[in-house]
Amino acid sequence: MEFSPNNGVVKLCIQGMSMEEKGKPKEASRLFLQAWNESTNDFEKFIAAYYVARHQDNVLDKLKWLETALQFALTINDDSVRAAFPSLYSNIAECYEELNDLDNAKRNHELAASFTDDPSDTGPFYHGT
Repeated sequence: MEFSPNNGVVKLCIQGMSMEEKGKPKEASRLFLQAWNESTNDFEKFIAAYYVARHQDNVLDKLKWLETALQFALTINDDSVRAAFPSLYSNIAECYEELNDLDNAKRNHELAASFTDDPSDTGPFYHGT
């Protein structure tokens, strides 16, 4: 999969990240939800869910969106998506820590570490963005 700026869902996510940088989280959240609603394939659903998760105030909602993003990412066999696994698993682990579910937190930290040995230098998830 290519993170093409010509893809409508990717465009919405880029616009959302721009709103984040401008300190406009409500506008960013709206754009990420629009991206989710307009997603038509696993790749688009993966990327939109990842960004929707970042704007959840409730840890259970954040965990739900991260796990949704992970499920779509697991169905995609591509290096650019594989680069997201360390970040996804780490963020999921942090949610479990907040929920005081230390077993699931540990398991997800271990999964994150298992992917950091061979990072892909493609896509927006390299370096944990």
